Amino acid sequence: MQLFYHPDIEEQAQQIIFPREESKHIVKVLRKKEGDLLHVTNGKGFLFISELTLITAQQCIAKVIEVQKEEKPKYYLHMAVAPTKMNDRYEWFLEKATEIGVMEITPIICDHSERKVVKLDRFERVLQSAMKQSLHFTLPKLNQPVRFSEFVTDTPEGSKFIAHCEDEIDKKSLQNCLELGEKSIILIGPEGDFSSEEIVLAKENEWNPVSLGNTRLRTETAAIVACHTVALFNEE
Repeated sequence: MQLFYHPDIEEQAQQIIFPREESKHIVKVLRKKEGDLLHVTNGKGFLFISELTLITAQQCIAKVIEVQKEEKPKYYLHMAVAPTKMNDRYEWFLEKATEIGVMEITPIICDHSERKVVKLDRFERVLQSAMKQSLHFTLPKLNQPVRFSEFVTDTPEGSKFIAHCEDEIDKKSLQNCLELGEKSIILIGPEGDFSSEEIVLAKENEWNPVSLGNTRLRTETAAIVACHTVALFNEE
């Protein structure tokens, strides 16, 4: 199944009007014809099965013939991850996290961050592509970058975890701290890890220190390990 993304479709929509670029792709690249079926999502959990009724390179229109709703996720995962020095590594994280089932992502700017400016429009396109490729119908929410200190002191409710590399007596394995069906928020630091001051600030604000294993991981690898750990735990 090839999945299209159209963010402006309402649940009660009876037809879908594709923008010019998408219409051109449907006609020139995919060679679709009137009567062909298209599968379209609005990124809000809905799949629209539609039939093409008008095809031109300027505008394609499809009639909605069936609407399906994605099952409600068993859990909610919010990943707060420091941007990597190389953009392609962070984009890899975005892609794989979307495939696994992350619901929300916040880039956090830390004391040791080498990259402090990010282009959200590029990140958004990566998320959209990964959603379509993995046949998910819900697009992860991508937040504006925020300073670490601001994020840890003003975070929504949920189970809060900080994965850092410093030795610590009370640091437990992430999988041993999770509860089924909960909302989890996980902090992953930059290549140089969180600073000692940041770790102290997080703990003062009730963030629980956790371990992702015995090996030292890159930022993007650690983020995916955390995503996968939460996903597998909630499959039980």
